[in-house]
Amino acid sequence: MDNAVYCVARDRAHAESIVDSLKTAGFSSSEISVLMSDKSDTRDFAKDKDTKAPEGAATGAGTGIGLGAILGWLAGIGSLAIPGAGPFIAAGPIMGALGGAAAGGAAGGIIGGLIGMGLHEDDAKVYDDRVRSGGVMVSVHTEDPAQVTRAREVFERAGGDEIRTTAQRLDGGGDPQYRDSPRL
Repeated sequence: MDNAVYCVARDRAHAESIVDSLKTAGFSSSEISVLMSDKSDTRDFAKDKDTKAPEGAATGAGTGIGLGAILGWLAGIGSLAIPGAGPFIAAGPIMGALGGAAAGGAAGGIIGGLIGMGLHEDDAKVYDDRVRSGGVMVSVHTEDPAQVTRAREVFERAGGDEIRTTAQRLDGGGDPQYRDSPRL
């Protein structure tokens, strides 16, 4: 997807609230990504989902990782073991980006995957730190620039932190361009 908006939720309950707001705003489950550390408290959620991550990248996707109804609605939910980074639960487009790193044992883990998705390196490091310390990264990936604005508004109303936006270059180049988003 060419455009993305990212934020950090304080915890799983806050992430569920943000995802529910995105769903209500008309975003599809395939446009929304979630990334969180796989700590013991995340195993309390209730439903199993199969993953659509590259073969070998996801571990434990069908073995009791439960998610509440809101997070369980997301596409491709599963567990990732990223070398050097640890276990994570991911869903949506980010699952494929990070799943490749997990399958290949790639260095850089979360940071490399996020940079590959168009985030500025400094912001990727912030998200990595926040997720490792218990925050939940939520993002929307879309072809429609108008949805970027809507997603950003949802994140702001819901109290998301570290809201950032990426987009394809406007000059037709293939490399993502970082769109200025003030630090909150």
